[in-house]
Parts: sequence; C-alpha cells; structure tokens
Amino acid sequence: MAVAGLAQTASADTLRLLTWGGYAPEDVIAMFEAETGHTVEVTLSNNEEMIAKLRATAGGGFDLAQPSQDRIAGPQEEFRIYKPIDMSQIDQPQFIPSMLKATMANTTVGGEVYGVPHVWGTSGLVVDTSKAGAVKDYTDLCTPDVAGQVSYRLKRPTLIGFAFAMGMDPFAAYGDEAAYTEIMEKVEAKLIECKPNVKTYWGGGDELMNLVRSGEVVASMAWDTGGWKLNADNPDVTFVAPASGALGWIDTFVLPAKGQADEAAYAWINFVMQPEIAAKITAAAGNFTASKGADAFADDALKARYQASFPPEAVDNIKWYPPVPAGLEVIEGGVLDRVKAAN
Repeated sequence: MAVAGLAQTASADTLRLLTWGGYAPEDVIAMFEAETGHTVEVTLSNNEEMIAKLRATAGGGFDLAQPSQDRIAGPQEEFRIYKPIDMSQIDQPQFIPSMLKATMANTTVGGEVYGVPHVWGTSGLVVDTSKAGAVKDYTDLCTPDVAGQVSYRLKRPTLIGFAFAMGMDPFAAYGDEAAYTEIMEKVEAKLIECKPNVKTYWGGGDELMNLVRSGEVVASMAWDTGGWKLNADNPDVTFVAPASGALGWIDTFVLPAKGQADEAAYAWINFVMQPEIAAKITAAAGNFTASKGADAFADDALKARYQASFPPEAVDNIKWYPPVPAGLEVIEGGVLDRVKAAN
C-alpha cells in the first residue's frame, strides 16, 4: 500500500475545475484529495462564462468544465474548445443508463463523444393533488375542472411541453424549420384556446410559489425542486412528471481542449459519481445527479419526494433538451407574442 501511495503522490496533478455553485462541495474535495493525492482548484461560473473563458483561451486554463449538454456540440463545431472523452476511462455502470446514453448522443461531434452527464433537473407539473388530482400532463391544464386556477410561463419550455403532450416531437423537428413551424402553429392554437384557464403567466419562482401557497393556483408548469419545496409546506402539493415526459436539462463533464490533467479529471468524474459521494453533491446543489442509486443516500425527506415524482419509468421518459439550431428562437418568439396578445 505504501508503494501505491507513493506512486499516487508522484503523479498527482492539480485539477482546475470550472463548475457551478454546489457541484464541488468542500467536504467532497477534501475526500477526493485525501484518496487520490490530486488537488482541486475550483472556479465558479455559468454556461455563458464557461464558453467565453474557453473560447478566449482556445480551450486552455482548465482541466474539467461543466457546461449544460446543449452547449457542447455547437461550440465544439465552431470553436474546437473541447477534447474527446475516452469512454474507457469512465466508470459507466455508475451512471443512470438513459442519462448517459442521451448525453453521449447529444454531445457527439464527428463520431467522438465530448460530454458525460452530472447534475440534472426537470420542469413538469406542480399540482395540488387534493384539488387537481386529474392533472397528469401539460394539456390537462386546459380542462374545465381547473379553469382559472392554472399558471405557466410564456417561455419555450411551455411550447415544448405542450407539443409533446399533444403527441408531437418538437426535438425531432429541430432540423426542419417548416416542420417545426407547423408544430408550433398547433401549439399556438392550443395555448390561445387555453387562455381562459390561466390565472396568470408567472414570471419568477417566488411569484409562482406564492400563487400555489395561497391556493389561487392549483396546477402549474414548474421545476421539480420548486414542487418539492412546496411539498415540504403542504403534502398535497408536489411535482408530477407529466405522462408525456418531464423536460430535462443536464450539466455535464467536458475536457477542455488544452487541459493538462486528464488523469485527475477522469479520477474526479469517477469519484463524484459514486452514489454516496453524489448524494453529498445533491445536498449541496439541491438537484440530483446521474449517479445510479444515489437517491438512496439522499436526505430522507428529499429522497421520498424524488422517488414519488420519479419512478424509474418517469426518469427514462425525460425529454432531454438538445442543442437549439439557429432560427428556432425567432419562430418561438413569434408564437409567444401572439399567444400573449390574443384575447
């Protein structure tokens, strides 16, 4: 063991990690450093800053970064700021298979994989089950029994969610503007038809929380963590994964093109994806990770909420956001403007 320890120390590197708040807690860093001999330097950032920093240095300055999965393929094609991931260095059985598969597919460029999943979250439905128990999908927000008591944002997740609930696949039409426009026209008509049901279009999380707590809104589109927070106050209110699938985002691990500590980077990925370690990150960040079985080690109350909202089949049914092609935001913006203006 002493020889192994010396070998570890001799090859120890400093891992320069570019990440989000809560994704690299101090206690996890200390455990990793003690186990591997590597040291960790953390720079906190967000998607826009990560891409800007890596563009400015052509992929230098950091050894591991954590952009969302829809910020990988496009920037890589345009700026060459990442290097491929050697999947043989990744402990793949530690990952939830459907998440690993989705992220690998969405981050493949030129036949090479550039990202693996880490922290994730979803938007779906927040429902007062005592008053709106029949709401199981986005389009159920338009039924007569919840008239005047629903809310959602006039933003892209609403357009995407309604499209899936109406039996269409907007993500499959991302490469075809005509097909996407046709889908959005149908969603537009549905949202205009649904307007009388809407108490208000919420703008911020606090506004929605207050609407639900007061009982003015009994069903809404919202994030999973918001639903679980409300559930802590009122057990009748919780997050429901829609029948057509919750809409999911994933923050990933990527290797910057000029990173100098790949061994330490792979060691960190494999270390934090261990279920018990991943649970510590969930406690710090508030969101779950793609670590298989990590929910078993989460705080009991959060674990119960997660498992009630996300049985395995609901996890496998999550619709993960792919990269957005140019032009689609203009189409969506027109739809949202017309829905807002409609009487």
